[in-house]
Amino acid sequence: MMRRHPGRSLAVAAALVAATAVPVSLVSAAAPALASSPAKDVTANLFMWNWNSVASECTNVLGPDGYAAVQVAPPEDSMTDAADGHPWWEIYQPVDYDLTSRMGDDAQFRAMVGACHQAGVKVYVDAVLNHMARQDGNDTSYGGASYTPGSSYPAYSSPDFHNYPNDCPVSSDQITDWNDYTQVTECELDALPDLRTESAYVRSTEAAYLNKLIGYGVDGFRLDAAKHIGHTDLAALESLLNKDTTTGQPVYIVQEVAFGSSNTQLQPSSFENTGSLIGFDYADAIKTQFTGDIADFGGFSSWSLIPGAYSSTFVNNHDTERDGSNLSYKNGATYVLATEFLLAWGFGTPQVYSGFTWNNTGDSPPSDANGYVTGTNCSSGWYCTDRITGVANMVGWHNLALAGGDPVANWYTDGTNLIAFSRGPDAWISLDNESSAQTRTFTTGLPDGTYCDIIHGSVSGGTCTGPTVTVSGNRATVTVPAHDAVAIDRGSRVSGPSTATFTVNVNANATTSWGQNVYIVGSIPALGSWSPANAVALSSRNYPYWTAALSVPANTYLEYKYIKIDSSGNVTWESGANRYYTTGSSGSITFNDTWRS
Repeated sequence: MMRRHPGRSLAVAAALVAATAVPVSLVSAAAPALASSPAKDVTANLFMWNWNSVASECTNVLGPDGYAAVQVAPPEDSMTDAADGHPWWEIYQPVDYDLTSRMGDDAQFRAMVGACHQAGVKVYVDAVLNHMARQDGNDTSYGGASYTPGSSYPAYSSPDFHNYPNDCPVSSDQITDWNDYTQVTECELDALPDLRTESAYVRSTEAAYLNKLIGYGVDGFRLDAAKHIGHTDLAALESLLNKDTTTGQPVYIVQEVAFGSSNTQLQPSSFENTGSLIGFDYADAIKTQFTGDIADFGGFSSWSLIPGAYSSTFVNNHDTERDGSNLSYKNGATYVLATEFLLAWGFGTPQVYSGFTWNNTGDSPPSDANGYVTGTNCSSGWYCTDRITGVANMVGWHNLALAGGDPVANWYTDGTNLIAFSRGPDAWISLDNESSAQTRTFTTGLPDGTYCDIIHGSVSGGTCTGPTVTVSGNRATVTVPAHDAVAIDRGSRVSGPSTATFTVNVNANATTSWGQNVYIVGSIPALGSWSPANAVALSSRNYPYWTAALSVPANTYLEYKYIKIDSSGNVTWESGANRYYTTGSSGSITFNDTWRS
């Protein structure tokens, strides 16, 4: 939510201060999940997109481009403030836990989760649990519920809230000392009625809401204002949550814990026992470097940041783009370049933010007269970072490096604002934050050949839609445009010396309707580069087994899925995450797969 207090320093020095954990007594709970599947982990934060638009984006963009998950806005029924033009922050003031929100209703939400899972994309929900709506607007919600701030809501009454003097030591009920643990956790944040989260009733009510979402297939949660809930209450709440319906494991948890407190109990490191953490320090450092000298990333290993295993890293989110502490779409090419760096560097679990454009910090997203968010139009009123060619293609680049466990290598810098590096032998990038184009000969670490520059083009049908880069003896002479990047990876090679091949025998069990045929499509040109038009047809001779013998490059990581195409050209993708495999230096493998409905 919007943090209006001066809790976070904008100086990079403060952002990079090491925080020392303190012992905290926690209620026994299963450890929350910290990451996605090993082959992909990028989340797209589609801030305030309505549920129909999220579903479409999962199907048409996020799934095919290799995103692991989507984070969606709080789906609770919230207050409505027509007098102020329905500001975005309405959704952070819940009235009820019914799923009637600005973004859609219960049925649309469930359909969205199903569509995203069908595309192999997990769904993370922004959950507001610290407080309820205050005295704003008409004291009614989008779902038509009435409430009296701090005393009466469909699920709560006065005893369910903290107050002075029983809990909050300040007569105004407001936080005045941001270093006082009791005030931060039991007084009101921005005059928002603070829930008594130590109460068994409040915990069970909140857990019932989250478990309903888990039952709908939700894979994890962003816990808004987690710092103001406190360690013990968070652990107790998490102990009541059901397991992920797909994996049977604890759901993913990421917590909003801002820096700025000298009290170690309120620093992010003390919340590591209850989940991942939003990497505000990393985003601050990104802004500092990209408005200064990106060569400083060469000293990254010495920076004191939230450990990568816990950090959800990002360039900006809905709060920080408005308070000016981080970069935003208003920074133009620098913002895009920073997002491409985020995906290339490989620290933490990266999140790409796509929101709406704004002039005033409280502006509403594009909505109808009643405040309901209209369909996302990336050419008007919205800034869809996740779709930008360089960003979308860098997700696949990132996944390739992630799958190989590739460290940063072949580091180059001109000492100021031109850098380059590889991720092991699989991927290479150069970023130019200078005001003019820069030409250098770089060591890429990649095999000889001609590669598609995926920042400015894509591989389609074995050819590149943009400029290419020629690698010879692991080196390439490249001109990097101003405030731009050039990137290549093993999957983007469009030609090269004769290389060894590996045989993949496909044996997929899939039943079809009349007129349907089954195809395999995947991340490399030999599998159509994720284009259904270039997918490889399988033979139905041994129906219901669909077969083929394919020759693919040796020693190559690939991802793939099966699709069905009917006589009218309609494409149906199998559900679940992308399948993946790394070919050997020679020989063959048989994919004995079964269609996932």
